[in-house]
Amino acid sequence: MSKITKPFFMKIKILILLICFTGAFTMSRASFPVQKSEPMEVAPATAPTEQIEQASPVAADVKENAPSALAPATEPSGKSQLVALLLAILVGAVGIHRFYLGYTGIGVIQLLTGGGCGIWALIDLIRIAMGDLQPNGGKYSKEL
Repeated sequence: MSKITKPFFMKIKILILLICFTGAFTMSRASFPVQKSEPMEVAPATAPTEQIEQASPVAADVKENAPSALAPATEPSGKSQLVALLLAILVGAVGIHRFYLGYTGIGVIQLLTGGGCGIWALIDLIRIAMGDLQPNGGKYSKEL
C-alpha cells in the first residue's frame, strides 16, 4: 500500500509547491506597482508633401483616406466599473473579471491558479473598486 500512496503524495507536494510559487510571484508583482504616467503627445513625422505628391499621383488620395496616426489612448471602452466589481466579488477567484476587462492572458492564469490562491483576486477587487484597474485600451464608460 505504501508504494501506491508515495507517488500520489509526491504529486500533491508538487502541486502545493507550484501553487505557493505562483502566489509568491503574484504577491511580489502586486507589491511593486508600476507608476502611471501621462501619455506623451507625439508629433507626427513630417515630410515635404509637395515631393510626395509629385512622386506619386495616388499619394494625395492615400493621404486623405489614411487613418490618423494619433488615436486617443483613453477612449471609453463600453465596460462598466460596477459590472467589473460585481464579477470580481462573485467569481474573482477564477478571473472572470479579467476576461471582461480584456486581459485574457492574465484571466487564464487566474483561472488555473484560483486567483493566485485568492490573493490576486483580492488585489484585483481593491484595484477595481478604486478605479485603478481599467479596461484594456480604454476607460470605463460607466464609473461607480
